[in-house]
Amino acid sequence: MPEADIALLERVVQDFRLRLTPEMQAAAQSSDGVAAQFVPSAEELVTRPEDLRDPIGDDAHSPVRGLTHRYPDRVILHVTKTCEVYCRFCFRRETVGETGHLPQDDLTAALDYISATPSIWEVVLTGGDPLVLSPRRLGEIMARLAAIPHVGIVRFHTRVPVVAPQRITPDLLNALKTRLVPWMVIHTNHADELTTAARAALSRLADAGVPLLSQSVLLRGINDRAEVLEALFRALIGLRVKPYYLHHCDMARGAGHFRTTIAEGQAIMAALRGRLSGTCLPTYVLDLPGGHGKVPIGPDYLAPQGDGTWQVTDWRGTVHLYHDPI
Repeated sequence: MPEADIALLERVVQDFRLRLTPEMQAAAQSSDGVAAQFVPSAEELVTRPEDLRDPIGDDAHSPVRGLTHRYPDRVILHVTKTCEVYCRFCFRRETVGETGHLPQDDLTAALDYISATPSIWEVVLTGGDPLVLSPRRLGEIMARLAAIPHVGIVRFHTRVPVVAPQRITPDLLNALKTRLVPWMVIHTNHADELTTAARAALSRLADAGVPLLSQSVLLRGINDRAEVLEALFRALIGLRVKPYYLHHCDMARGAGHFRTTIAEGQAIMAALRGRLSGTCLPTYVLDLPGGHGKVPIGPDYLAPQGDGTWQVTDWRGTVHLYHDPI
């Protein structure tokens, strides 16, 4: 590689560091769809007018440090800023990668806020990646959340079972066992990420009774073709993981080269509707800039024609008329 290119990539890594597990290093050797997610590119140095430092408004809805309260019944608890891998399109790239976990005083303040807010029913553990924490520390957090009567669900957003499957140990599974129902949302974007070890880790979670969902990001040049996402979603269903969200790529700084248009994403979802059953299909969503929440942006199959008549387009593109009962 020319020295000028090396210098450019060093600038990229200074801004957002490189981290890749052995599992994903091996997968990247044979898959461009994996490599492009983690290997730095000079395109990250391009800042576009629409790029934002806080694309989904974490800070705008933070009542105490480490907590985001955007919807009445759920909060996001940022227990760490560390991940096992750093995705080049990360919407938290301005903060993820900083060392350390949420300090004890801040964690206590966040838990006190949750305890004092009876409308909170669900706590989403994220970061960073919550499964980089030790089983002991995770167990302590789960126990403290379980002691809050109005909290009923804990949801983990994680890449660990796929990118660092050795972390899914009996000790970790035991740490999840409280009165709370732990849901695991697995971030994966390409079927080539689902290595033999990753599949075994997901099976360990499913066998332990942990409900599994997935979230993926629509990424130009990686999974922006119906056949690529079809392969991913079929593989996930076969592993007892329900595809949950397909995210439109957020307006993170330096990630513009990964973004598709919404129209392109809708066309892909329309194609998938004819190729996959409903169990395999996630909801295609846009996380509105500024922290205003997620909005489904799937294809528009219905168009009102007036007088209770609707024009309906089926998965083949054929148009039908449907009449509401009077």
